[in-house]
Amino acid sequence: MLLHYCPQCGSKLQSGFKFCPSCGEKLPCLVNSAETADTETAVVSDPGPHGSLHSLSPGPHSVLSALNSSKDAVEASASSALTRSPIFRSTRQTATKITSSPATPPKAVKYTDQRALTSPRKRKTSPKVQEEEEKEPKKVSSLSAQTSPSDQKCLTSPRKRKASPKVQEEEELKIVPLPQAQTPPSAKSKAKRAKRLCVVEPVQEGVEFCDQSGKKWKLVKLLFQTEVELTYGVQQVSVGTSSDDWKHILRLGAKEGQLFNEQNFLQRAAKPVAVEKWMKKLSMDFLGIPSCVGFGLHDTYRFLIFPDMGQTLQSVMDIEKKCLPEKAVLQLALRLLDALEFVHENEYTHADIHAGNIYISTIGHSQVFLSGFGHAFRFCPGGNHVEYREGSRTPHQGNLNFISLDSHKGAGPSRRSDLQSLGYCLLSWMTGTLPWSDITKSSSAISAEKERYMTDVLGLMSSCFKKRRVSDVLQSYLSQAMGLHYTEKPDYSLLKAGLNEALQKMGGTLGAPLIFR
Repeated sequence: MLLHYCPQCGSKLQSGFKFCPSCGEKLPCLVNSAETADTETAVVSDPGPHGSLHSLSPGPHSVLSALNSSKDAVEASASSALTRSPIFRSTRQTATKITSSPATPPKAVKYTDQRALTSPRKRKTSPKVQEEEEKEPKKVSSLSAQTSPSDQKCLTSPRKRKASPKVQEEEELKIVPLPQAQTPPSAKSKAKRAKRLCVVEPVQEGVEFCDQSGKKWKLVKLLFQTEVELTYGVQQVSVGTSSDDWKHILRLGAKEGQLFNEQNFLQRAAKPVAVEKWMKKLSMDFLGIPSCVGFGLHDTYRFLIFPDMGQTLQSVMDIEKKCLPEKAVLQLALRLLDALEFVHENEYTHADIHAGNIYISTIGHSQVFLSGFGHAFRFCPGGNHVEYREGSRTPHQGNLNFISLDSHKGAGPSRRSDLQSLGYCLLSWMTGTLPWSDITKSSSAISAEKERYMTDVLGLMSSCFKKRRVSDVLQSYLSQAMGLHYTEKPDYSLLKAGLNEALQKMGGTLGAPLIFR
């Protein structure tokens, strides 16, 4: 006879199966018909609470079914099944007592048959039974004592063989995790800070630099230097060059410093073709955007090469040691507004306008170049103006005396930022001072002073001019620049018209040489 349930997985079976279709285990069967008859009439005993046995007989839904071919055997099995009661099984069952008819002596059933009589789905243990077994581990029935250890292990449900929570905790405590290797803190941010603050060491004159196109340039003379940048006069190395005359300048700085940002701006927005196209569009004879003729890397440095643009405005002011005439200031303002309009139309701002970044040509003193785009910011990528957000950039970047309030607060500089910076420069060049020009003041104090004068242009002019006559055209320019919104586009034509009108009244023209005396 075969089984209706698999003793391993509990799947239902059809008659005639010898292997379980779910788990593949071989199904146990009875040895002979005599054992079959005895097994069907067996009474399975279950120990009660005090060790007594309650005799139970298989019910009408017994896990064994008759497979005898003879009709008499089937009828006998069906008649005997009517007198049987349902089978009770639990995981606490530890032994089985086989009882036969009075004429037949007791006969033991093999363990395989006994397992077949029990459905795995009915061998679940209730929580109360589990608690009793944990509290009384030594309480075992008399029949279980007669069972061999191997049989006892087999009679135990696989689900009951799991370790108790306490045992699991003890085993977990025995497993000591290996100490993880502690990775040292990243020094990337420290390295970046060091690069920003590193002082560029001068390079010996005569050293040759090779740019990206393979051209070689020899350092001829160190012109001037700052903490983050060196400027050399250089000449292109070619056959027959022996003189020390130079027609180009080389600016040298840290590889990842401000020159990297300036190189990106020049290659993206200030190509010579774009400059010429802009000049042709507006019928201009000159535009003060420098043309980069070479760039490259040398050891740990980055360098940019430009045609000689003359001398910086700061060096001129250092020589003169006095304020600039109003006529020269207006000429500078008009030339710089032309350059700023081009830069702004190409989605960038300069963000660091001061005399050290302005070059005056030595021939004629009529050409003015706006250089030093190390802090250039793309304020309108793809035609979409960035939102005003304080702290989005490093605050106080640039020359503290002349940067805008937006730059002090860490917001991305916009077009109004450049016009305000230019206004501070014009005021300083004309009067020689600013209310916050005291070098002992901190950057936060300078920012507070600028914020105070944002809505008090007249007070700002009075503080700088003191008892002298205030320049009306400069006051008008500052009022327009301070009144701009963050994303507002300035009216460059209106600004330049007011400055040009005042310049003409003084007898000056835009193309006339600059006179600093």
